[in-house]
Amino acid sequence: MNFVKRAWLSLVAKKGRTVLLAVITSAIMLFVLAGLLINNAADTAVKNAKANVGATLTLSANREAAFKKSQTSSSSSTKKTVKMSSVKLSDAKKIAKLNNVASYNVAATASVNASSFDAISTTSSSSQMGGGSSTATGDISISGVTDTASSTSFTDGTNKITKGRGITSADKNTNNVAIESELAKQENISVGDTITVKSTSGSKSYKLKVVGIYKTTSSTSTQMGPGTSDPGNTIYSSYTLANTIKGAKYANTADSVTFTVSAPSKISSVKSAGNKVINNSKYTLATNDSSYQTVKSAMSSVKSFSNKIVWLVSIAGTIILALIVILMVRERRHEIGILLSMGERRWKIVGQLFTEMVIILVVGLAVAGIGGKFVGDKLGSQLVSSQASTSAGTISAPGDKNVQMSGNPSGGGGSMSGGSKPSGGMSGSGSTSTSSDTDIDVNLSAIEMVELGGFGLAIMFLSVLIASGGILRLQPKKVLID
Repeated sequence: MNFVKRAWLSLVAKKGRTVLLAVITSAIMLFVLAGLLINNAADTAVKNAKANVGATLTLSANREAAFKKSQTSSSSSTKKTVKMSSVKLSDAKKIAKLNNVASYNVAATASVNASSFDAISTTSSSSQMGGGSSTATGDISISGVTDTASSTSFTDGTNKITKGRGITSADKNTNNVAIESELAKQENISVGDTITVKSTSGSKSYKLKVVGIYKTTSSTSTQMGPGTSDPGNTIYSSYTLANTIKGAKYANTADSVTFTVSAPSKISSVKSAGNKVINNSKYTLATNDSSYQTVKSAMSSVKSFSNKIVWLVSIAGTIILALIVILMVRERRHEIGILLSMGERRWKIVGQLFTEMVIILVVGLAVAGIGGKFVGDKLGSQLVSSQASTSAGTISAPGDKNVQMSGNPSGGGGSMSGGSKPSGGMSGSGSTSTSSDTDIDVNLSAIEMVELGGFGLAIMFLSVLIASGGILRLQPKKVLID
């Protein structure tokens, strides 16, 4: 009788032992597979982040250089004023032509006073009627964009168009605007209505046509005046309108310009090339691959932990199964002694034990294949949640510290090329926060099953190899006498 057939008959004859081994093997394979799935899912998440999350460069005024210039040009008796330079779109176009720049977005903001309506007030004081505010910054913030649908504050769910439509590139050089729902409700403004705002300096008024109403969940303070501290006082328009309100000298300029780099790995080379085509004494080019780095950091921790799971479970499983096989050998000394006395070769006896374990392994692989994805999903979610609790939950927008009262230093402005990924909305001197998606998608494929099978065979081989020492030392005559 060959050893393969003996292995099968032995498993059938000892059903209790076979079931116990199958349960233990299934548990080991289940956790090894979960570790492999999480590991591969983490790798995929990092690759997807590298391809899709992207990285940005923000061109804005060099505030540090401007501050130093004000110190040298001002006498000790006069009040120091920092004069910030607007970004010329012609300079932005030079950077946009560089290799690996996918698109770029312009941010332009302005401040006005409400004239035909009341701004939302966050204080107990009476509302500011008819543009009566005398603050230099005004009570309404105009956030100039090219396309609200591409603006981060809309894509991340902070803002959502509820009526009408958002601002698009077709609104360039128009007075079309989108207002916040609370402001619309307070002042009974509907889509299609015309509202009037007034310049904070002089008496010039602007009639704005409401083409959309959006709802915001943001509580970010813009700190541009008593009224504008409420996010409901932010009105979205084309960036050209914001520049018009600020004055003729701001034509073809921006508060900041955000460039989307095709891949995070290219951001350093793009920045280096960009610095060569701009006046570094006036502008600064800041990098922001925080989204990619956050995903990479989170997934590295998850991957490290999943590797530990795989190796710890594999080592523990090998030891446990080796002990079980050793006990099996001791229990079957008489059977092995008879086989040896009949002239059966020792390697065939070891092969019989290995075959038994491989048959049990097949059962374990089947169980792991059925339940591995479920365990991997649950374990992966716990790992990601644990990592998220110890990681920074927000990413500060680039350029926050470089642009004063730009309202939208990180983007969301006019896109000069199609398919851009602009960033957020009005944030004034506050920070724009972006949540990084660090979820992992655990999927079971044939590759994982092949890897699991390899781990399983290695575990079984080592277990039997460790236990086979007892078989190799057995003397059939002594066994039969005992």
